[in-house]
Amino acid sequence: MAPSKPKLVVPIDLKKKPWEQKLPLHNRWHPEIPPVATVKTGQVFRMEMVDWTGGAIKDDNSASDVKYLDLSTVHYLSGPIRVVDEDGPAKPGDLLAVEICNLGPLPGDEWGFTAIFDRENGGGFLTDHFPCATKAIWYFEGIYAYSPHIPGVRFPGLTHPGIIGTAPSMELLKIWNEREGELEENGLKSLKLCEVLHSRPLANLPSTKGCLLGKIEEGSREWEKMANEAARTIPGRENGGNCDIKNLSRGSKIYLPVFVEGANFSTGDMHFSQGDGEVSFCGAIEMSGFLELKCEIIRGGMKEYLTPMGPTPLHVNPIFEIGPVEPRFSEWLVFEGISVDESGRQHYLDASVAYKRAVLNAIDYLSKFGYSKEQVYLLLSCCPCEGRISGIVDAPNAVATLAIPTAIFDQDIRPKANNLPIGPRVVRNPDIPRCTYDGNLPITKNLSATGS
Repeated sequence: MAPSKPKLVVPIDLKKKPWEQKLPLHNRWHPEIPPVATVKTGQVFRMEMVDWTGGAIKDDNSASDVKYLDLSTVHYLSGPIRVVDEDGPAKPGDLLAVEICNLGPLPGDEWGFTAIFDRENGGGFLTDHFPCATKAIWYFEGIYAYSPHIPGVRFPGLTHPGIIGTAPSMELLKIWNEREGELEENGLKSLKLCEVLHSRPLANLPSTKGCLLGKIEEGSREWEKMANEAARTIPGRENGGNCDIKNLSRGSKIYLPVFVEGANFSTGDMHFSQGDGEVSFCGAIEMSGFLELKCEIIRGGMKEYLTPMGPTPLHVNPIFEIGPVEPRFSEWLVFEGISVDESGRQHYLDASVAYKRAVLNAIDYLSKFGYSKEQVYLLLSCCPCEGRISGIVDAPNAVATLAIPTAIFDQDIRPKANNLPIGPRVVRNPDIPRCTYDGNLPITKNLSATGS
């Protein structure tokens, strides 16, 4: 017999807020967030999810929703899901193998957005160059995306979940909070930080503001305790989490460590497409969506397959198996960056500075073809570009590269002997929705760059 239709375990009503859903969502990691459903291994099931802002960003020509977005309330996750097999629930020390069978946008909601946050409200990788809140809206035509705000570009999406992970144990949660709290308290004094990070928080510590804990009632004694302990979902950690690996699409498998009984698996932050690094921070094509999944429990798999890189057996990381489906491009334009910053100062094998330089080189180059630099910044954050650390041992320079598929443009962007062409669609719509920057932090200028 043909397999049955995937069982819908987490439905989403796009007309309702995240906390109004039939199965309430959550935006923190905590071992005591109750599971909303139980699935058996081998069973194909469907999870639906809101976009990572819970519908706060609108399909319009204003960026004010981006500028004033409350970042304490984002990253809404569907789940947790309890996973069992014939021997019972997954147990700490197991591996949970999660296979992505199918995924996509929610029917009737086939659009997404890419944005740059205001420097005073989240910023991004290049926040010292691009302090203003901006956004671009994208529409989907099957596997392709196009934007009226970045004309002259069309590309296939490699759709994937930005967040996928298991619940931490209390012991692991304590490790997270202690090490991130120490970083927040002492990092500026003890660490030499790359300048690209200087205006962003060093860590996002537990906070009751905007905290959503699924079925746990806000304001209850239990909620107060958990909200003051629960980890924010912004970074990736030992449990997986917000890894933003763009190749985790159809046919991929994720091998997640299990820290609590049942695994308590959650996912969210669906992306239609993303460039390596998601450099503008809100940088993929963010959308609502669905996943159809199948799980397997590998008993004792953490000890068998994952080597701890830290002081406890909990200091492990997931393994990801990339699926066979991805866009095919044969021609790329590759931009190199080295660990020398815009002031000309040498940094020692700093891959962040090198990647920043590669991205800035690409932005300045592509702006010669009729785009604003903000348009290119957004594009490089969400198109299927490939980032690489090409060299990390040849002191003093780390070398990073950013490869852009040339076929996504409606014009030839390669260097040539004659003058630069200008794509006709680019000329008709020269820029994107943006807000003013009202802060007083210094803006980095590359005095030799085009348009500086």
